[in-house]
Amino acid sequence: MSSSSIAVDAGPGVLTRFWRRDLAAYPESARRYAYLAIVVLTTIVLYYLLYIQYAVATSIITRYHMTFTYFVWMSVIGNAVGAGSSLLAGLADRWGRANLVVYGLLLAGVLVLILPSTSTKGAFLALFAVLFFVEGIILVATPALIRDFSPQLGRATAMGFWAIGPVVGSLVVTTVTSHTLNSSTWQDELHYSGISSLIVFVVALFALRELSPRLRDQIMVSMRDRALVEARARGIDPEQELAGHWRQMLRPGIAGPAFAVSVYLLLYYALVGNLVIYFSAVYGYSEQRANAVANWYWAANAVSLVVAGLISDRLKVRKPLMMVGCAGTITTTAVFATLATHAHTGYYTFAVLFLIGGALAGVTYAPWMAAFTETVEDRNPAATATGLAVWGWILRIVVAVSAAFVPVVVTSVTPVVDHGAEVAAAQAEAGPALAIIAQHPAVFAELAKYPPNPAAIPPSVLAQAVTQVGMADLQTVQQAQPEIAILQAHGTEVAKAVKDGPHQWQTWWWVALAGQIVFLPFAAAMRGRWSPRKAREDAEAHEQAVARELAKLQEAPAQ
Repeated sequence: MSSSSIAVDAGPGVLTRFWRRDLAAYPESARRYAYLAIVVLTTIVLYYLLYIQYAVATSIITRYHMTFTYFVWMSVIGNAVGAGSSLLAGLADRWGRANLVVYGLLLAGVLVLILPSTSTKGAFLALFAVLFFVEGIILVATPALIRDFSPQLGRATAMGFWAIGPVVGSLVVTTVTSHTLNSSTWQDELHYSGISSLIVFVVALFALRELSPRLRDQIMVSMRDRALVEARARGIDPEQELAGHWRQMLRPGIAGPAFAVSVYLLLYYALVGNLVIYFSAVYGYSEQRANAVANWYWAANAVSLVVAGLISDRLKVRKPLMMVGCAGTITTTAVFATLATHAHTGYYTFAVLFLIGGALAGVTYAPWMAAFTETVEDRNPAATATGLAVWGWILRIVVAVSAAFVPVVVTSVTPVVDHGAEVAAAQAEAGPALAIIAQHPAVFAELAKYPPNPAAIPPSVLAQAVTQVGMADLQTVQQAQPEIAILQAHGTEVAKAVKDGPHQWQTWWWVALAGQIVFLPFAAAMRGRWSPRKAREDAEAHEQAVARELAKLQEAPAQ
């Protein structure tokens, strides 16, 4: 039996209901909003699962004796795996979307619960990669569901809510960890996120449904199209509609905008993965202060995604908002890049900059998501998940490449993360000893020729050192030998990294800005009107066409 012929209420039992989730008719608004809410909640939990790893990264690195480079390559490998699974998720046009989301949540939750019990960093990496595999599938399946349950005239608002998933996921991470890390371990933090995934899984298992292929394979402009969409569904062959779907989606008109938005988000990727490191290394912020300034960006972005979606749906246009938002983020990113070499910039300067930049990024992204799904629909509405799979694949490749290149461009980040803390601690602990050495450089240069053991130093050299430096000061230097060894091994490297870091980070911010510039021409070429007046005229013409078709359908039996 094909999935297109399955109705939820026709299932013979509970087990059937848990797998066969198709709706034979388009749902009323209340049920539709409930389905959309479950999808948004799923997205929030998914990014909570992913981002919690970065919130406790220091503990994970210490537990498994990782280098920072190893931890970075975990993200690179994970995103590469996610790129492959995003392509696989294109099969959601044949298999459906809801089961991928429901059982993906179950698998993701179990994986995160198991992660802390791994004994080696290789095992941790393997499970981490599987988690990204699941994320790549859900990344495609969730916006496909959002598209299915949101007609075009409400699409930007719905996509705005979906897009706040990563942002609210970040806020959940910072809120939970800031309130529990004092009394909880990093393993507990992963367990909390895994349990939250299983709770949402139970909700989705019982409540989440999806449109049958015959319904979702059509373009729905407004809820007024509902009767016509249901009437047309009887004459649609889903298998025929999907013929050649990959060839239709792997075209410049689909892949180009997907690549453009992926490089547009380079700044976002860097803020998610490296903001704490950046503000710590360049401005001396604590983790708490760096996360506090980041919250200005996340909060503004979350609000603007929804507000921009509402405005876009009200005006019935996407491209003007995308262009204005992108032009604004180009400006704020340029200012942010310039400030990289100004170490004394105030906290509230960044707060205001992030407030504006986060808001403008939302103005760009929510209308883009709506425009992209509408561009895909314009090519073939039956291949929506395939088009989103192309987007998810390209997005994850760009994320993986960018994660790999941050340490290449910002070479200072590795020594600062790997040794910065211990060098700073050694510098503070060995301060008195270093002052003594600075007062008697010749004496300590001579002592350095011998092992740091009084028995190994010639008596004449030792006697001269005692005379010139004093026994008490010599003992102070002797006691600080472990810290001095750390400074000798890594101090110069870290000092150079601290000096070079601001300019290297600035280079990466310019790369992010270039990605935003690339976005502009691709966004301009997407489907949709520039003029709200023309868009209203199109909507009115569509309503009249729908009314005519419905009238013909009502007259047909009488003929």
